[in-house]
Amino acid sequence: MPSKKIDIDTLKVVLQRNELDVRKIAQILQDLAELTKEEEEKEKQTNVKKQYVPIISDPNGEFAGKTFTGWVVQIPEEEPPMLTLEKIYMAAYEYNTSPKGRKMPIETIADACEVVSPKIAKEMNLWIKHKTPVEFIFTDNTIPLEQTEKRVKRAEQRLRDEQAQKAREAGESEGGDEE
Repeated sequence: MPSKKIDIDTLKVVLQRNELDVRKIAQILQDLAELTKEEEEKEKQTNVKKQYVPIISDPNGEFAGKTFTGWVVQIPEEEPPMLTLEKIYMAAYEYNTSPKGRKMPIETIADACEVVSPKIAKEMNLWIKHKTPVEFIFTDNTIPLEQTEKRVKRAEQRLRDEQAQKAREAGESEGGDEE
């Protein structure tokens, strides 16, 4: 039998219609309330805050060592992705014609993603998933055959090396100005 959710009040009416004892009905309803409360607590405990992490295939390593940030948006599947920026522009233009937009017009993509209301974006068949930019991760699009733990350690070492290199470059540029 398929599982359906029904309202507690509806169940109460059905039980009363079948002329069950009032105490028995109260006990059944109390048991149901306890069960639903336990299920709600379990759901609350399992909810985890999530973030989007766009992963970009970079098999030639063209973007290695670089950091990019951007926004994640959705468009209808049948529409070409190349129109996405035009949709953001149109949403920004629409917002700029509103009273709020005339006071503080949108001038950048970042502003558009942060300020344009979901209603305006939806009219353009555009769903902005993040108001703030997210960091993009690059991959060579292969699954390594070595142990993950070793890869994590190497990635952490590469990060430390990059930070040290940036610190050296910053120190050189400060020292080079004094000559």
